Amino acid sequence: MQEIHKHFINNNRRNFLKKTGLCIGGLALGSIVNPFESSKEDPFSIIKNQLNLPHFAPKAKRIIYLFQSGGPAQQDLFDYKPKLMEMRGIDLPESVRMGQRLTGMTSGQDKFSLVGGVTNFKQYGESRAWVSDLLPYLSKVVDELCFVKSMNTEAINHDPAVTFFQTGSQQPGRPSMGSWLSYGLGSLNKNLPSFVVLLSRGTGRPKGQPLYSRLWGNGFLSSLHQGVQFRSAKDPVLFLKDPENLTRQERRKMLDYLSELNEEQLNMFGDKEIESRISQYEMAYRMQTSVPETMDISDEPENILKMYGPNSKKPGTYAANCILARKLIEKDVRFVQLYHMGWDQHENLPTQIKGQASDIDQPTAALIMDLKQRGLLEDTLVVWGGEFGRTSYSQGSQAALKNNTYGRDHHPRCFTIFMAGGGVKPGFSFGETDDLGYNIVKDPIHVHDLQATILHLFGINHEKMTYKYQGRRFRLTDVHGDIKHDLLA
Repeated sequence: MQEIHKHFINNNRRNFLKKTGLCIGGLALGSIVNPFESSKEDPFSIIKNQLNLPHFAPKAKRIIYLFQSGGPAQQDLFDYKPKLMEMRGIDLPESVRMGQRLTGMTSGQDKFSLVGGVTNFKQYGESRAWVSDLLPYLSKVVDELCFVKSMNTEAINHDPAVTFFQTGSQQPGRPSMGSWLSYGLGSLNKNLPSFVVLLSRGTGRPKGQPLYSRLWGNGFLSSLHQGVQFRSAKDPVLFLKDPENLTRQERRKMLDYLSELNEEQLNMFGDKEIESRISQYEMAYRMQTSVPETMDISDEPENILKMYGPNSKKPGTYAANCILARKLIEKDVRFVQLYHMGWDQHENLPTQIKGQASDIDQPTAALIMDLKQRGLLEDTLVVWGGEFGRTSYSQGSQAALKNNTYGRDHHPRCFTIFMAGGGVKPGFSFGETDDLGYNIVKDPIHVHDLQATILHLFGINHEKMTYKYQGRRFRLTDVHGDIKHDLLA
């Protein structure tokens, strides 16, 4: 009864006239001040949401997060450990392990036999960065990369570990990083979502770990900020096309009527999600032309397709998604999240990792150089990495080690990621691990530290961008996170 009473009070004649006046005035002002109609100003500098962000001058406007789902083995790719190679087959000393928590997949092993990288390493570029022979293309662009070799997390299993990186919490339900950036900074364009997700499946372990849409969900933020998955199928975005025999004009008229009904509900109940629904219908209408154009790579020059590798013309591959990521960035999509599955190599790692590294090597290097040659790398941050690393000891029997069919278990204590562009220091390596690649010995960086540093590059003070929900002010970094200024150019 109380809600009904409030409803009638809110809809008396005085309130009706006040709301009508404000709406008409708002429409008039909106027709004069439309940031998207301005051809002289950069939308990035004028589109601000209610938070009035950024807090200070940003170095990055957009981000491509190349998430390697499953946990790449750092000692096989970037963290060169010659002593580990020398100690092959020797049991991991307890003084190094220090009672570390293990998964159920290796906790019952009688021996934790050490094993080094599957191929040789060499130093490249002026930065003299160590890179495995598995990555010949990335080795050519190391002077553009900022390696972090001391990443660490508490999560030891995939689901909480991936959720932690994406949302700042190991428990599901929080907004993803892309949603936070959309909420804090708004959109740079009017025809595509500010947060787009692309998925690809690697050849290293074809089944891989499952990924859930909640990883790019909006959590308790408005649904306007959720990630939109672009698929490689015939319909890149589900339910985007008009029903059969419905003309474009009829669709427009239907949406106008629907908008009027939603506006009435919004004025009556004041539910912000109704406002989000109106915006989503309008975005879907505009996406009907913008999405097919963006997903079509047939107009890409042959030299560009060749640069991204032989899989660049195959929809849904990592290479094709890297090209799409660049196209989305060109169209001012703020956050492009690319998930690549297949790094969870618990067995037959020496064979599986070669295929998986081949998937990402040429396309990742091509993406960085493509962004650079187009003048986009300077204000586009590229992040590459997984949810944790892999153990320095082998998983499986001694026969598996002897036959090179061993695997590596999950290892959250230390692992490697790299970044490029967007204000990070190029040709730089941060952090160190011990001689066996098992523990961090210098400059650790936690998941929350990485998130705080990324937000800083976007001009956001991670402690001040909050959202009040259920009586508490939440933020991406929870109550943690230190900006790692050594990573900044």
